[in-house]
Amino acid sequence: MNLKQYFKDAIANDASDLHLVGDEMPMIRVEGELKMLETKPLSAKELQAAVFEEMLTKEQKERYQAEQELDFSYEQEEVRFRVNLHQQSDVLGLTARLIPVKIPTPKDLIFEPALLEAPQMLDGLILITGPTGCGKSTTIASIIEEININQKSHVVTIEDPIEFLFKDKKSLIEQREVGVDTKSFANALKHVLRQDPNVILVGEMRDPETIATVLTAAETGHLVLSTLHTSTAAEAIERIVDAFDGSRQNQVLIQLSSVLKMVVAQQLLPSVDGGRVPAREILINTPAVANLIKENNISQIKSTIQIGAKDGMISMENSIKQLLKDGLISAEVAAKRSGRDKKV
Repeated sequence: MNLKQYFKDAIANDASDLHLVGDEMPMIRVEGELKMLETKPLSAKELQAAVFEEMLTKEQKERYQAEQELDFSYEQEEVRFRVNLHQQSDVLGLTARLIPVKIPTPKDLIFEPALLEAPQMLDGLILITGPTGCGKSTTIASIIEEININQKSHVVTIEDPIEFLFKDKKSLIEQREVGVDTKSFANALKHVLRQDPNVILVGEMRDPETIATVLTAAETGHLVLSTLHTSTAAEAIERIVDAFDGSRQNQVLIQLSSVLKMVVAQQLLPSVDGGRVPAREILINTPAVANLIKENNISQIKSTIQIGAKDGMISMENSIKQLLKDGLISAEVAAKRSGRDKKV
């Protein structure tokens, strides 16, 4: 099996993802659509042998065999991939996400005015949320690169695995990979505050220990960026609070109301030119929002976003309306993503 060729095909087709699953057709995702690379199923035995021999270190093999899951980075033709290995129906599955070589600019990603202010923030917590494949990592990378270009900051990233590679410009950027440079997000965060950072990127807030340390870092004068897999800003806040038992929740609500700067809930929509464009719900932590969080009135956040345009907030529905008005998406896409049958 020529494993490298599949990665080359993904690059050549400008795919976002490569899917190789034992006894299934090899596929790539291009502009949101799955396409077959071949019409012959992959040999499960050959796929596993090729992955183990050509891609994994001894330590990675041992970890995969112990846990049946593995995330790591891989490079082919100077293009980086974020790879996930997993078992399905007792055979190996591989999903590889292509990481663009060039970090997109805020203009490329159509940053809203409120989001353009993110790189200038000195402290607090910025959350980028959304489903897998919605561009969360790309949005954060664009923010960090703006900091890198314009500020003399010490940036420490903790990622699993490292995705975009940064080259120091005005800033000093250290990138640490979970499983390679540190044992876990929580373990790295315990020590990062002693490393004199200005900006900290936490790839994902996965557990209560990591979330608690992120809140503390944001409280103590650092700008912290992180991600969650939620579809709305309100759900992101609920997810953070629900990670703790009842006795801790009140403390977390008070911390979050104090340190949160903004929550950006993002999705990618098919554009009229065949690509994809981001639609974003943006929550800004105004005094009114902070009070809602402190009092655990999360259910009122959606209506606060809808009336918060003067503060830079935008609802997902209004973001989609704007994309339609700007001619970037079709009326059909707008209606479908707004959850309505009629045109927006």
